[in-house]
Amino acid sequence: MSEDTIGVGLASPDVSSGRRKMLDLVNRLSSTGVQVDLDLPQIAVIGAQSAGKSSLIESISGVTLPRASGTCTRCPTECHSSGQPLGQAHSEQFGDPIMDRSEVEDRIRRAQRAILNPQKPAHTFLEHNDRMPPADSLSFSHNSVVLQISGSDVADLSFCDLPGLIASVSSDRGSDDDITLVKNLVTAYIKKPSCIILLTVACETDFENQGAHNLAKQYDPDGKRTIGVLTKPDRIQAGEAGSWSSFVKNEREALEHNWFCVKQPSPEQLKLGITWVEARNSENVWFSTTAPWCELEGRYQKYLRTSNLVAKLSIVLSDLIAKRLPQIYDELERSIIECRTMLAQLPPPSSDPRGEIAALLHNFTNDISRHAAGLADDPDGTGFGVGGIGLIQAVAPVQEKFRLAIRATAPEFRPYERSDDGFRGWSSPGFLEREEGRVPGSTTVIYIDEVLARANRARTRELPGNYPFVVQRTFIERTVAEWRTPARVLCKAVYGIVLDHTRRIVTEHFRHFGMGHLEQRVAAIIHHHLKQCLDRAEERIDWLLALEDIPFSLNTHYLADYKDKFISHYRAGREKDGNSQLASHIDEYKRDPSSSTTVVRSVVQHTGIAKILSGLAEVGVNGIKADDLSRLLSPDRMEPALVIMADVRAYFQVAYKRFVDVVSLAIDHELVRGVERNLLTILYTSLAVNGPDGAKICQAFAEEHPHIADKRADLKRKLERLDNAGEELRAVAI
Repeated sequence: MSEDTIGVGLASPDVSSGRRKMLDLVNRLSSTGVQVDLDLPQIAVIGAQSAGKSSLIESISGVTLPRASGTCTRCPTECHSSGQPLGQAHSEQFGDPIMDRSEVEDRIRRAQRAILNPQKPAHTFLEHNDRMPPADSLSFSHNSVVLQISGSDVADLSFCDLPGLIASVSSDRGSDDDITLVKNLVTAYIKKPSCIILLTVACETDFENQGAHNLAKQYDPDGKRTIGVLTKPDRIQAGEAGSWSSFVKNEREALEHNWFCVKQPSPEQLKLGITWVEARNSENVWFSTTAPWCELEGRYQKYLRTSNLVAKLSIVLSDLIAKRLPQIYDELERSIIECRTMLAQLPPPSSDPRGEIAALLHNFTNDISRHAAGLADDPDGTGFGVGGIGLIQAVAPVQEKFRLAIRATAPEFRPYERSDDGFRGWSSPGFLEREEGRVPGSTTVIYIDEVLARANRARTRELPGNYPFVVQRTFIERTVAEWRTPARVLCKAVYGIVLDHTRRIVTEHFRHFGMGHLEQRVAAIIHHHLKQCLDRAEERIDWLLALEDIPFSLNTHYLADYKDKFISHYRAGREKDGNSQLASHIDEYKRDPSSSTTVVRSVVQHTGIAKILSGLAEVGVNGIKADDLSRLLSPDRMEPALVIMADVRAYFQVAYKRFVDVVSLAIDHELVRGVERNLLTILYTSLAVNGPDGAKICQAFAEEHPHIADKRADLKRKLERLDNAGEELRAVAI
């Protein structure tokens, strides 16, 4: 650099060595790229378009930025000291280092063109002559032009010239979205707590019409990190100078670090090639001779001129850096730990695809077997999925629902005629409630007169008093016919549960392998395998239903016991109607707590029933119960129907329990336990991983998902940035 530019701005030797060290440290941290991960202190220059931001940057940095009619800053321009390239994907060196200061403006212009035309290689903008950008170029961009400025005895500086806030766009370039894009771009910088906002306000435009102040106030409402800068004071309208000088006095929109006012070279001076030193001298003369600035008290003079602004920026920035360094160190350590943890959680790239796939398949089939065999319930949900419900636990409720559905098909016989239905009360057999609890009954009621009528119609050559078994069989067949639907519903429900559980297990075992192709293939194979299991289970159900076509049972003991209980229950219902007085005496005797189930009594009873039972015992007739006394009465003409009803109802109790068990077992065998049967062989055969092309197939399955690879690469780059920043921090005593 020439003598005219040595020690300019924040690079001035007047800046204390301690502050220079603070600035130097942060800029070395920035050179590692860690600013994308940590909130590093920096200065962001914001303002409306043509507010003089770029001219202000030139006065601070000594670097000439692109300027021409119709041009503006269209991407962030960050200026900080020299540092080595990061080798990160988000950073690209644009051209060789520049030794001649006069070439900087052209290089920045070309770099901006490259950023605004991302569809073209960046190097083409270094090779071609400067010309207007193509019509399809971007209007603005979040990407930055970064200037690495270095020189002898030059301290570090760090600031960002952001695109100016705009209120409208031209029809030939840009769109209404650019207004929001620029606002969001500026917001991304100034919302950070460690960003010092250098608010640029042009005096040639009404203050209220410059939206940058409102945006700064939104993110710094107390004005603690905002420094206001008035530019272009030479263009103040006549009579308005007093209102602008009130900012410098901090009387309007007061800020903790005050407002400053600077004057940059005019366009004519720039054309004549004014130097930085000449520009500062010209500025000093202007403020010393121009009212009302020259008339301000001495305490306000320190807020005029670029040199005073630079000194203030140096103090504020270095103080913020000193305050933030301990926090940055803690944030850095936490970020390193978090980054390493996330890297460790990512599946490593496959080194032995065939071996890894074999291990995955074996572990998967073993896990399927464990679930099919049954696992203890897990309230935390680990290993089971939603709600911690295991496979067997999930099947149990639908099995119980199936049992109740079959039980509800029981024929509802009534031991009285249909014409008496409205005058008779009826209760379920007490022995059934003790066995099964209260269960819903069939909505179809069959009355005793209907049973007898059907029995009479079925008679052919039978002797009087005899009825063919076809009557019982017809009732049984009609009941069994209702079992098909609940059995199919159970089968479908269990299939859905098994399918859902196996899908979750497939995801658990294969979701992190490769690009997900293996998971998809295994899921498809399992789905097909389960469909075959479902088909076999439904075939078993049809076969079991066919077995029930003919009434049969070797469980004669329970069949006889149920028949005896049902016929007694039905007879009792009949006797309450035809022999209500005897029935009431029997009921009263049975309710007496001193009565027993035998006629052997320890206390002499004086009721009629007790006397009868005692008298029968005296003549040697033992084992008679109170219910048996109803048989001493004249025969009931409905007795044949009572026998048929008891036969059918007793057989139902035996058959429905048998059917519920065997259907549930068949579904469990074919679906629940069937899913694991030969599963490993099916997987190997379907995947063909052991075939002639097995190695190629395994390699394709193991191909890493781009998302995982990109995430690993991003985390490694981030860890590299953090480690480099950590080395810089450890070299400084905090």
